Amino acid sequence: MLELKGLGVAMVTPFNTDGKVDYSALEKLVRHLQNGADYLVVMGTTGEAVTLSADEQQAVVEYVLEINDGKLPVVCGMGGNNTKAVAENMRSFDMKGVSAFLSASPAYNKPTQEGIAQHYHALSEASDLPILIYNVPGRTASNILPETVLRIAEGNKTIIGIKEAAGNIEQVMELRRILPEDFLLISGDDALVLPHMACGGDGVISVLGNAFPKEFGSIVKAGLDGDFEKARKSHLSFLPLISNLFAEGNPGGIKAVLKHLGICEEHMRLPLVPVSERLRQVLYRDLAELE
Repeated sequence: MLELKGLGVAMVTPFNTDGKVDYSALEKLVRHLQNGADYLVVMGTTGEAVTLSADEQQAVVEYVLEINDGKLPVVCGMGGNNTKAVAENMRSFDMKGVSAFLSASPAYNKPTQEGIAQHYHALSEASDLPILIYNVPGRTASNILPETVLRIAEGNKTIIGIKEAAGNIEQVMELRRILPEDFLLISGDDALVLPHMACGGDGVISVLGNAFPKEFGSIVKAGLDGDFEKARKSHLSFLPLISNLFAEGNPGGIKAVLKHLGICEEHMRLPLVPVSERLRQVLYRDLAELE
């Protein structure tokens, strides 16, 4: 799955003032991302997937595929804390044109490592598509340990990689040490993409990439090429914005930035709300300093 190396972008889902999906803005976003991203990720956390119905999710995926027109690989988020339901969704969802699933480990019910391993085995049995594990303990309340990832990788050939967002570089190093060389190790943290790649990572699934696909794509490419001097200078210039982007949660910050750039509005579905005016002004200041 070399096509999933580099810059993947965790796409936002634009909404109108009435809460409906803004397909005009979604088209603008896809075309914007085609200038720099290596692949697209739809219906993830950043895409507010948990607030969209199954029919809405299918419609958004189909529209992204239509506008993208095969130019970039498309990964679709598909997760939950009911293993049977997620497996059934993977079987029934029309995924023609999609390259892989991205599936976060179950949240809220806090499974053991054995439960996590069995969960991904069940998904692998159900899916005709490759699957990327998503480890994000800040949201799920359970960390997937490296030895569990190795067990999943060795026991399920359709599970091809992990989006690692535990924020622990030592864990990234251990994953790279023990995992097969061809098992994708993708960063889930924009701020840690350089150390992640220095440890042998394969790129990032990025939130900031929604706004700056060309610039962030260049940083990731330089890192993958081993040119960390070039990558570091550019990446450090983005660090203040990255830090403030998540100050009031995700995707509020990136939607405020995208509105400033004229790509989409910052409407979200409850329980999420737009960022405060104070943070909006901080983000605009960070953007001005990038110019």
